[in-house]
Amino acid sequence: MKPKSILVIEDDYLDIVSIKRALNKFEKKFELNIAHNGVEALEMLNGNIPDQKKVHPDIILLDINMPKMNGIEFLRIIKNYLSLNNIKIFITTTSAEEYDKLAAEQLGITGYILKPLELDIGNNVKSDDNKKLIKELVS
Repeated sequence: MKPKSILVIEDDYLDIVSIKRALNKFEKKFELNIAHNGVEALEMLNGNIPDQKKVHPDIILLDINMPKMNGIEFLRIIKNYLSLNNIKIFITTTSAEEYDKLAAEQLGITGYILKPLELDIGNNVKSDDNKKLIKELVS
């Protein structure tokens, strides 16, 4: 079976390391692609990066606060891409601001997760959106 493809759009190196560590807890392998902002992610999704294949993720883990193009701006753009409508998008952020969450939900996200990610496979996960992400990762 082909490994799930995950596009992480995150500008903070330590958060990227944290996500990789969390994913390593699973007995599955994932195809992991990293973009450091929304502009770079769009280039990856459109196949506009020389010497790199076009990315077709099953799941996007998207930070909100990034340089060049933040997560909300990214969502507004990809909402118009019919070919990307089936991708599960989870916001991973430190922002507990209700307006950020509402804006992201209006743009069709699958879940809104406050960092750090809780990807324990056991029953210790408190957030429903964390549980949704775990379900997507193991299915």
